Amino acid sequence: MKLPKLADFAFRDKTVLLRLDLDIPLKDGKIEDDTRIKESLPTIKCLLDQQAKVILLGHLGRPQGKVVDEFKLSPVAEKLGKLLMANGKWQMEIRQLADKCQNFAGYQISENVFLLENLRFDSREESNDEIFARELAQLGDFYVDEAFATSHRAHASIVGIPKFLPHAAGLHFASEVENLSKIIENPKKPLVFVIGGVKPETKLPMVVDFAKTADWVLVGGTLVQSSSRQRRDKVQSYNLKCKIVYGNLTHGGFDIDEISIRKFSEIIKNAGTVVWNGPMGKYEGEKWETGTRKIAEAMASCLGFKVVGGGDTIAALTKFGLIDKMDYVSTGGGAMLEFLAKRTLPGIEALTN
Repeated sequence: MKLPKLADFAFRDKTVLLRLDLDIPLKDGKIEDDTRIKESLPTIKCLLDQQAKVILLGHLGRPQGKVVDEFKLSPVAEKLGKLLMANGKWQMEIRQLADKCQNFAGYQISENVFLLENLRFDSREESNDEIFARELAQLGDFYVDEAFATSHRAHASIVGIPKFLPHAAGLHFASEVENLSKIIENPKKPLVFVIGGVKPETKLPMVVDFAKTADWVLVGGTLVQSSSRQRRDKVQSYNLKCKIVYGNLTHGGFDIDEISIRKFSEIIKNAGTVVWNGPMGKYEGEKWETGTRKIAEAMASCLGFKVVGGGDTIAALTKFGLIDKMDYVSTGGGAMLEFLAKRTLPGIEALTN
């Protein structure tokens, strides 16, 4: 897959619209995890080093097309300013945009860095309205997508803007595609997928896609609840070469049982390539953390290529102090799974077409 990259273009004296993944966890207006923001800094720095003006785009939460105070991006603007100032080159100047940037509200972070307010405050973002995409495109000379985790959404700021501007993938976006492609293109065997968490309506159909190429697909979490039995039966009806193994749940359904833990762990430890998305249960509570913790430990001890993705999976590995044992950590949850299942994303198509 050949993505247009930053190195292919010159940005001097250009205004660049940079789409970031800013859908980060907040508690009482404070950022709990700034990983996604930090991963955008190399691309921002690359553009600023070329004397470009950078207008950042992103969304937070699901405000349903309305202005909602708790989803305003002011905490993100403040965090970005502090991180840029920490690099010793830019002075933090967080303030509301006086001119509203051609009818778009936002924040000025430094002399050449601006952040537009939450794009989802306008319902046209999620409906991929062409007029809205054009209005955004008119703000800049160039578009860069650094929001891999959101690029499975066919929204205006992901697939609409590239129709009107020269475009490229950001540094982190390109890294995501490069590392995840290793799982698709000639992975070291056995290839194992571990799928857990919630959202059975989206994840279970992907089990079929993974099963066509994997040696094992291990399923835990809410996906094994009885309410999903019909979908499970449909998945198991396919004539697939790999083995799909559904974990057994403990009483109450908040974790997988010891038999499942042992079987999953044995398969994971012997994997040549293993991908994990979604905890095995309600890992936040000590009473139900065993399954997820044991799978995390099995992942850490595996000598194969280990890839994890999804907010809950990353949070669990961080909780157990094992995140550094992984070979690659994807910021994408649903985007990672969709890319591995379909080998592309709407955001990728928008950049490569």
